[in-house]
Amino acid sequence: MRFRPILKEKVWGGTKLSELFGKDKGDKIGESWELSGVENNISIVLNGSLSGNSLVSLIDEYKEQLVGTKVYKRFGSKFPLLFKFIDASEDLSVQLHPNDSLAKSRHNSFGKTEMWYILHTEKDARLILGFKNDITEAEYLEKLSEKKITDILHPEPVKVGDAFFIEPGTVHAIGAGIVLAEIQQTSDVTYRIYDWDRPDIDGELRELHTDLAREAIDYKTADAKLKYTNKSNSAIQLCSTAYFETNKLVVTRTVERDYSNLDSFVVYMCVDGKANVEIMNTSEEIKKGETILIPACEDMVRLTSSNATILEIYIP
Repeated sequence: MRFRPILKEKVWGGTKLSELFGKDKGDKIGESWELSGVENNISIVLNGSLSGNSLVSLIDEYKEQLVGTKVYKRFGSKFPLLFKFIDASEDLSVQLHPNDSLAKSRHNSFGKTEMWYILHTEKDARLILGFKNDITEAEYLEKLSEKKITDILHPEPVKVGDAFFIEPGTVHAIGAGIVLAEIQQTSDVTYRIYDWDRPDIDGELRELHTDLAREAIDYKTADAKLKYTNKSNSAIQLCSTAYFETNKLVVTRTVERDYSNLDSFVVYMCVDGKANVEIMNTSEEIKKGETILIPACEDMVRLTSSNATILEIYIP
């Protein structure tokens, strides 16, 4: 199933999602929510006989056939993951996310564990990932009060194909000139600690969450970059967590993926080229910047391409 992208205007957004992927145009489009079960942002099917149905209504109707038995028992009609493409034309705010227990007690929400895969970079693009050195809460608060927070943050240069795992509590920011794919728990809880003294699209400074962030921050250095070796036509594991597993598929011929032992839906995010995705006697083309959902009841998928790179994501 293919879903209608939900486009989000952001003060730091740009035009790359339109230019690179053919999304709807806009001067400040920062995010394309490709597959979402977030309240008031529920994805709608675009193709086939189920076109027009919402993701939540499909889970209610098809239950474990759509998401898997274990997933349905654990999450019910809540879709557990959120998939995005992000265009950072300017630096995002310096931020972090709470873990499950803190998010549950404070916001009645899931925490936010996430990962990134870099699709495009401009010259000198970098991420902010954690601190340069382990610090104390007191040292952090002192730098924050002096407006010298950037002095203690770790800049990480990036290139296309780099992947990163962002644990809750890790201070981070996507830097200007980066387009990436993001896979995360279904949560929209963010604690901003610094926003470059920049007004939002309405001309007002955005709220900072200094007090909320203090208890949630991991004050140690972050080891976020994922190490892997490229190979063609077989799964390359990028990230394996309790929340999601992500593999990279570099497809240069016909490849069959056997999911008969997997009790989960599968999501494909195409990050380069294009491929034909075939299940039984039906097929869909997926190209760079597109996302599709494979129901848990489907055991075998055939991918055919000469040049596609696809992220394959499921619940382990």
